[in-house]
Amino acid sequence: MGKVAVGAAVICAAAVAAVAAVVVHRKMREAARWTRAMKIVKEFEEKCETPIGKLKLVADAMTVEMHAGLASEGGSKLKMLISYVDNLPTGNEKGLFYALDVGGTNFRVLRVQLGGKDAGIVNQQFTEVSIPPNLMTGTSDELFDFIVTELANFVAQEGPDFQLTPGMQRELGFTFSFPVIQSSIASGTLLRWTKGFSIDDTVGQDVVAELTKAMDRKGLDMRVTALVNDTVGTLAGGRYADSEVVAAVILGTGSNAAYVERSLAIPKWRGLPPKAGEMVINMEWGNFRSSHLPLTEYDHALDAESLNPGEQIYEKLISGMYLGEIVRRVLCRMAEEAAFFGDTVPPKLKVPFILRTPDMSAMHHDTSPDLKVVANKLKDILEISSSSLKMRKLIVALCNIVATRGARVAAAGILGILKKMGRDTIKDGEKQRTVIAVDGGLYEHYIEYQKCLENTVNELLGQDLSDSIELVHANDGSGIGAALLAASHSQYLEAEKP
Repeated sequence: MGKVAVGAAVICAAAVAAVAAVVVHRKMREAARWTRAMKIVKEFEEKCETPIGKLKLVADAMTVEMHAGLASEGGSKLKMLISYVDNLPTGNEKGLFYALDVGGTNFRVLRVQLGGKDAGIVNQQFTEVSIPPNLMTGTSDELFDFIVTELANFVAQEGPDFQLTPGMQRELGFTFSFPVIQSSIASGTLLRWTKGFSIDDTVGQDVVAELTKAMDRKGLDMRVTALVNDTVGTLAGGRYADSEVVAAVILGTGSNAAYVERSLAIPKWRGLPPKAGEMVINMEWGNFRSSHLPLTEYDHALDAESLNPGEQIYEKLISGMYLGEIVRRVLCRMAEEAAFFGDTVPPKLKVPFILRTPDMSAMHHDTSPDLKVVANKLKDILEISSSSLKMRKLIVALCNIVATRGARVAAAGILGILKKMGRDTIKDGEKQRTVIAVDGGLYEHYIEYQKCLENTVNELLGQDLSDSIELVHANDGSGIGAALLAASHSQYLEAEKP
């Protein structure tokens, strides 16, 4: 072989060796990145662990806080609000009743024809109306006049399928999903506006009185017989369908719970004892916190950067507003510290709340062999055009960690309610059937979350007790439930009694 050939061979061998070295280096770097990414997920998973022993401590803490909140105003992070609902629907209610559900930039008006024990809900109709942006920052009169005009139009379109008993006034259940302190079943003072509303002259006013004045101005002959919270409405709707419903839980964008409490177990109650000896309590459980909650640095950062730092800690762990955001924060750490998506962090990944919980749910539920849904979500939402199957599998695992923690911690809260009600044990060898009505988009649509919640409740209760505790989906508590509470608190009930 000549010198030139030898030289060429040496150069070629060196080039091959260089390329091989680059490949080896790249593989080593990728392996190091993958190891670091896996470590981040593993550390997060360990901090999110919810062994049964820990969940029982969360449940015990919930029960303790419930007692404290019932003892005195401000005695607990749990407000344990007295709803003044002491008369839940029985299924015997008859007649035509209305509901007005004001909870955000839209409101709904419903009418429900009730046929009594055998017929149930005979007929129902509703309409939904958007509130013009200028009315959200205008005056109280302008807002309520607009609402009542739409309510009056809806009443005017009443067809022959809906019959008001002659001589009776129309009655309305009013769901008003803003912070209100109630002073009776049909009165409540607005503490502050949220959700983009800012109408100064409504704050500190009785919202039922404001609505009633607008109805008087419009000449609409209708009476508000119940002012309700959506969780209390869910409990009412559940009780109408099943007399064994004793509590309700909302698992949607936010989270809350309500339950039926013995009036003697409410030390802060100052009025005459309710005739039924019971009162529905609106827990406002989203504000619960405990040292036993499995919080991570991602949760602390989310809370610190939120609009309400230090508040709604429990809600930030379990509700639909926040689950996708927690996944995003972990992915962002993986991108920054392990170059999980390449050498640069995808800009969209840095945008808070860009990854919504419905998107997380879709990825978690992806059963395609190549996890096509995950790939599409990464591309469409985060503008990450290329990802390996191995990466997509790790993202699904991350979604599972966050959803599992949320569902299991929510289940612990349910156990806390059952403990407070004395329904967490079998008494005198007899099983007492207990039904909890659950509503909200998270529970309804995130099936893996729903299954995990139900399985964890059963696990916490044990086999002997779990078959007597039921979680049932109760849809539209904020609407139908309000109409049912209008019926169960009708001004004509006393007159009907023999």
